[in-house]
Amino acid sequence: MILSDEKWLIKQEKFEVSSIQETIFTLSNGYLGVRGTFEDLFHNETPGTYVAGIFDKSEAQVKELVNLPYFWGLKIYLKYEYLNPFECEILDYKRILDMKQGLLYKKMRLRDKKNRITKIEGYRFLSHDNRNLALMKYKITPENYKDRMTLEYFIDGKTANSVSHPKERVKHYFLTNHIVSDDYLYLEACTRDINHKVGILSSVEIENYHSKITRNYIDFIAQSIDIDPVPQNEYTINIYTSILDSRRYDNLYENNIKEIKKARNIGIEKLLENHNKKLKKLWDVADIKIFGDEKADKSLRFNIFSLLSLANPDDEIVSIGAKGLHGEGYKGHVFWDTEIFMLPFYIYEYPEAARSFLMYRYYTLDKARENARKNGYKGAQYPWESADTGEEETPKWGEDYYGNKVRIWTGDIEYHITADIAFAIREYLRATEDWEFFLNYGAEMFFETARFWASRAKYNSKKDRYEINEVIGPDEFHEHVNNNFYTNYLAKWNIDKAFYYLNILRNKYPYNYEKILKKIKLNEEELERWKDVSNKIYIPWNKKSHLIEQFEGYFKLEDRIITKYNEKDMPEWPENVDLTKLNKYQLIKQADVLMLMHLLSEEFDYETKKINFEYYEKRTMHKSSLSPSMYAIMGLAVGDHSKAYEYFMKTALVDLEDNQGNTALGLHAASAGGTWQAAVYGFGGMYIDDNEKINFKPWLPSHWKSMEFNVYYKKQLLNIKITQDSIKINNLSSLNNK
Repeated sequence: MILSDEKWLIKQEKFEVSSIQETIFTLSNGYLGVRGTFEDLFHNETPGTYVAGIFDKSEAQVKELVNLPYFWGLKIYLKYEYLNPFECEILDYKRILDMKQGLLYKKMRLRDKKNRITKIEGYRFLSHDNRNLALMKYKITPENYKDRMTLEYFIDGKTANSVSHPKERVKHYFLTNHIVSDDYLYLEACTRDINHKVGILSSVEIENYHSKITRNYIDFIAQSIDIDPVPQNEYTINIYTSILDSRRYDNLYENNIKEIKKARNIGIEKLLENHNKKLKKLWDVADIKIFGDEKADKSLRFNIFSLLSLANPDDEIVSIGAKGLHGEGYKGHVFWDTEIFMLPFYIYEYPEAARSFLMYRYYTLDKARENARKNGYKGAQYPWESADTGEEETPKWGEDYYGNKVRIWTGDIEYHITADIAFAIREYLRATEDWEFFLNYGAEMFFETARFWASRAKYNSKKDRYEINEVIGPDEFHEHVNNNFYTNYLAKWNIDKAFYYLNILRNKYPYNYEKILKKIKLNEEELERWKDVSNKIYIPWNKKSHLIEQFEGYFKLEDRIITKYNEKDMPEWPENVDLTKLNKYQLIKQADVLMLMHLLSEEFDYETKKINFEYYEKRTMHKSSLSPSMYAIMGLAVGDHSKAYEYFMKTALVDLEDNQGNTALGLHAASAGGTWQAAVYGFGGMYIDDNEKINFKPWLPSHWKSMEFNVYYKKQLLNIKITQDSIKINNLSSLNNK
């Protein structure tokens, strides 16, 4: 196996079971995700097999991304004694994630108690060329013995969600079909509430060996192959697996058979080559090269790899969960993370994927309308957490920092996601000029979200203003607040931009204009209401003072300043802070005011940004991985370069160094998107001006020799090379067309 250059490799060189490493070594291709457990499936591992969009509720509080049967099981026996690495001397070990090739490589040499030495070497990958295929190739060498070797391949149907939490453990599926033969192992799982079926079919091939025994243990099917080895001979096992689900496919068993037959005819090496060709096209655009800082370069590349691994532009019925397809954190649900943190990466690096994620919001628009009506509002209120259908899926109960049971209010009153989605539509349209999308899908979402805000704002006759009260802003430490700056400002922006696009449609696309207004029953009387709300909505900002109050009454709260940091340079709680009453302090969870200053950077001057950065930075606990990237970007915007670099590295290493302490639960997908934004918007200085011209105002740390990246903008692929004293921009689209 030829691995890529060092800059592409994430290594584990000590053999251990680690749920953190399971997340880091997860493989995903946008359809399927498999956690990086060992093939042996040791008892203390947390295996995860996830198919995008396959959710179920059963006894859980809310729908969860279902942990399906694990299909990469492989154990080795010598004279029918299990070759357990924990009972052997580890002579050599390495496990490597090759990001360029999108594969997980493993090499081990084991000496057992009988002095038998066995070498195991191989790789596995999830195809980006045919996303339902999972391939594994291992070579096993008995170095100094002739004892019979038995290879047991298995599919484990005993998996469940939240296996380490006795109060939350749920098995979301039952097995409906087993088909076993010398040629195939087939296991079919059916979700308990929704009856989604997932068929997993594997074919095991031992080169030059054909003797197999297949067994069915009801929830565990296996195939054993006996080999009478010759010392130093290399024995190769190829495992072809196809996974199909009933949301997308009919006749699961028959179609899986067809997929496996085609795959075996092609062969694993050729399948890997085809997979690499698809990945190469993505990497040729999306890779960012930092010269002079290997740690920053590799950690940024890991975040980009994670984002590329979550996209499937051919599937518009799913979006990205906050933990990707890497674990069960946040139940696999979709948040504002997708539109605000991740989507910019796709817009500028992989626009067809960006469109597919926005189409998920379109296909769930009717549920957003239902959500608004249910809560007494008009238009579309997108859920804070969503799964397959677009209904609100936020749990009602959780635990605080002390483990106490507490009510979760985000699903009830964290409304800003509705404007966040409108903002993402604008960002996509501006960068891609995909008017076909906007006319047929985006405009309807945009106008219905504006309609929601006009409905949600309530008129205060005493103060002659509209207010949005009883909300949670991006800072979730403060619940039931009135007139959150981020929420109100972006609500007004949503309404104002709706008028902007209505005017464009009226003048340039009159047919579409009439069609949309008729479909959503939007009339002049209602538009007058929108104008009134926009003109009179209260924004808690006295512009004579550059310091913005996060929400009405925030400055009256008890003030606490962060002065201590832990060994991972993350803030520690100030003394005498009651973690059950965070509403009473000015301490905030994550960027809120500054988040808006990043999104609508052109609407805030330098002094306003600087004063607010310095004020809120001292009070932000960064208890969300979404936060450091925003402080990196805004630190660069106000010239606080040293802090900006520190924040960039925190967000870039959030999973590789587990600095939030919860990587075991899955990838920090939004932080991955924020890392890209910190690199491109921050150090690269990219911004779009009022005339929709792309600009770059870079700043590089002194130890960075250069930085190079590409972006798509208005159907042109631009290459940007930045050094300490120069910037060069080449239009690769023009070069490729010559």
